Amino acid sequence: MSIKTDKLLSVFLYLVALHSFIVGIGLIFLPDSVFQFLGFIKTFDRFFSTQGGVFHIAMSLAYAMAAYNLIKYKQLILFSIIVKFIATIFLFTYFIFISNQWLIILSGISDLIMAIITLLLYRNIIKENYFEKRYL
Repeated sequence: MSIKTDKLLSVFLYLVALHSFIVGIGLIFLPDSVFQFLGFIKTFDRFFSTQGGVFHIAMSLAYAMAAYNLIKYKQLILFSIIVKFIATIFLFTYFIFISNQWLIILSGISDLIMAIITLLLYRNIIKENYFEKRYL
């Protein structure tokens, strides 16, 4: 019994959505002491981490919508891939030029892995003519 690529993509996008949601909640609600333990210096109020948290939660909704209906929200799959690659570039650049904290490079690597897996699964369903078969 083989697992269909479209089901794999849906499950993976749900996992990406869950990851973003949890990161968002963490950015909003974790106390300053946790951020300091992770190597971040308290140099501002909580506005920017809260803003980042809200952004992650909003993105989690886009990932979940794509996972829920690959056909209806096909463009959100592409958007998800683009967002993950942009996040990777940002995090790698930030790590190299601004702050070489382990959590930043780890986040960059995880975003890169999520982008590549999503891209590969998306390419496979395109090769299988998944979208064309569903419209017939």
